[in-house]
Amino acid sequence: MAIRNIGIFAHVDAGKTTLSEQLLVHAGRLRQAGSVDQGTAYTDRMDVERRRGISVKATCVSFSWKGTQVRLIDTPGHTDFSAEIERSFWAIDGAVLVVDVVQGVQPQTEALFEALSAQGLPILFFLNKTDRPGADPGRVLAQIRKRLSPLAVPAWDEDGLTEFVCASDDTLTERYLNGAPPDAAELDRYLAGLTARGKAYPALYGSALRDEGIDRLLDAVTRWLPGPETEGAALCGVAFSVSADPVMGRGLWVRLFGGRLENRMPVDLVTGTDKITGRDIVVQRKITQIRSDEGQDIGALTAGGIGIVYGLGDLAIGHVFGRGDLLPRKVRPGQFRAPLITVQVIPEKPEQMNALREACAVLSGEDPLLKARYLSGTGELQLQVMGKIQLEIVQELLSSRFGLSVRFGEPTVIYRETIRERARGFVAYTMPKPCWAILEFDLAPGPRGSGVTFSSIVPGKDILPRYQHQVEQALPQALSQGRLGWQVTDVQITLTGGNHHLIHTHPLDFIVATPMGIQDGLRRGGSVLLEPVLEMKLIIPDEYVGRIISDVRTMRGSVTDSSSEDGVTVLTAEVPAAASLDYPIAFASATSGRGSMSTRLKGYEECPLALGKTAPRRGVDPLDTAKYILAARNALDGNIFD
Repeated sequence: MAIRNIGIFAHVDAGKTTLSEQLLVHAGRLRQAGSVDQGTAYTDRMDVERRRGISVKATCVSFSWKGTQVRLIDTPGHTDFSAEIERSFWAIDGAVLVVDVVQGVQPQTEALFEALSAQGLPILFFLNKTDRPGADPGRVLAQIRKRLSPLAVPAWDEDGLTEFVCASDDTLTERYLNGAPPDAAELDRYLAGLTARGKAYPALYGSALRDEGIDRLLDAVTRWLPGPETEGAALCGVAFSVSADPVMGRGLWVRLFGGRLENRMPVDLVTGTDKITGRDIVVQRKITQIRSDEGQDIGALTAGGIGIVYGLGDLAIGHVFGRGDLLPRKVRPGQFRAPLITVQVIPEKPEQMNALREACAVLSGEDPLLKARYLSGTGELQLQVMGKIQLEIVQELLSSRFGLSVRFGEPTVIYRETIRERARGFVAYTMPKPCWAILEFDLAPGPRGSGVTFSSIVPGKDILPRYQHQVEQALPQALSQGRLGWQVTDVQITLTGGNHHLIHTHPLDFIVATPMGIQDGLRRGGSVLLEPVLEMKLIIPDEYVGRIISDVRTMRGSVTDSSSEDGVTVLTAEVPAAASLDYPIAFASATSGRGSMSTRLKGYEECPLALGKTAPRRGVDPLDTAKYILAARNALDGNIFD
């Protein structure tokens, strides 16, 4: 049977979940479509989703349509749950991007299209809500062509579709001009090829609410979107979500690109890197069961398949099975959107702090971008989140799943920092014996957005290669907090000198010493606070332009681009995140609910300390040498900074 693995994406309130319900009804998977507003949507399975009428987690459902098995991943629409959206990219081979045909292309539509295109995923457009007053598919198609891609083609216009396809191939062009255009089967074949290569984006329209255009969309999915490539027997797959079962325990949603997984099959898993040898740490676990999205034991998962695998323990989302080099797309959380807010989580009862830490660890395991950190020095528990809607969902989950009542402190933006000027960092870790690790670093500011680069000019006779590898391994920890308490970035680090000792050097001495040398260099070079700057896309009626531009300036921002058409202005602005945390509410009020906006991280720019914040240090400062060495020696197998 042919297979299609697709995702369905949209900006908020475009009717995405309603469309998913109708697809399931038409395919015979459901007898009746559920309602988002009434909390009966089949793809909204969590209690919190049903209560709130929003999708929080991506859901995979399967059905058959005219001899093709379709696995559909319905994703959240709200940007606070962008991590769920991003992870679904790892599992699919094509996408349906839903656009509200009345509202037109929204800022989130643009962000989704760019992210899907960057992953090389083929895209169909479905222009939804044609039953609404003011619906104009032609107008919205023109917007898509102007703001997203000129390669969008109307599937409802047979002549236009034929001309588009024929123009893509010289032989077809000649046939078309000679009065012998391709027949329907040829047209399908050529359009499918163009769509798979990102050379065409077929657009359809209809109304999910009124059950119009659904069959045409299902036909387009099976005819024009590609199936999985399943060549090769080498194991290759990725875990993209988590499922909790009361009997089976923790299950991982896995998309397999190659090879095979079976019940009771032992699997070698890379769970980390050995600090001494630098080699992968491999453990073997046995699969207890593999289930379909319907909860059935399917026994095995083959190339191109998606299923829930039990028995792999606390394996992280994003774990790659087998040959990572064979993955068709990069698997790195946070490429689409990363957390920008940190907030203190406070239990209602202080004696519940340990239970709260464990609960947050479980939630963090289900979402690698929802980071929980406990500050032992102050006894605070901090969470990194996308936004305030996600905070409300976390609060509900802690209550409903774990029986914990919590409140949150005032959210603060997650800053970063860098070194102000070139400096030397030095450490001679030779006491108390036995130990010996001498290191000299050159630290220099890097260009904005360059991250951290590391190189070494030290010969192996002075510091053995395996010890130099340990230095590189220790850098993420050494840079997780700078002198202002934030993660250090945009710095070029060169190991310029040092030595080991044949007798006194302990295998992990260079792991301990690296943070001391790096922090010495950061202290000498001085610190620059960096604040996250957002790029805002704002779509507003012309009469509100002056007010919104004034708001942008008040937030220390600037308008970088604007365009106006048919009484609607599209503004692009750059605004510091700290100044705009509550702006979505103010924006909705300022535009009487008639505007739309989306944000994404533009980058990090220098921020005066008076306008920003420092962060309390977690753990012992490496420059407090005696205390740090004691703490590090006692925690070599843990996190020496936290």
